[in-house]
Amino acid sequence: MKLYATSIPQSLPSWATIISNDAGLIEVEINDKDPVFHSMIEELSTEIEPGIVGVKAGDLCKKLSIEMVDSNEKNDNQNEIHNCIC
Repeated sequence: MKLYATSIPQSLPSWATIISNDAGLIEVEINDKDPVFHSMIEELSTEIEPGIVGVKAGDLCKKLSIEMVDSNEKNDNQNEIHNCIC
């Protein structure tokens, strides 16, 4: 699993690795097989919709102190991608 961020903490968990840092866009690879990562995901899991359990990206980013790029949020006037502070 990969995250694309505009800022990350200096110290990342052992299950996260910086793949690239180009032009202010940081690519972070997550080892989603790591038991510590799974434990954190279980802790953050909530019912997103009735009958659907998962982890909200914002909750994950907040826990990790990551400012993540949100490619789903666009400026209606300029159609540009905005950053989602998570």
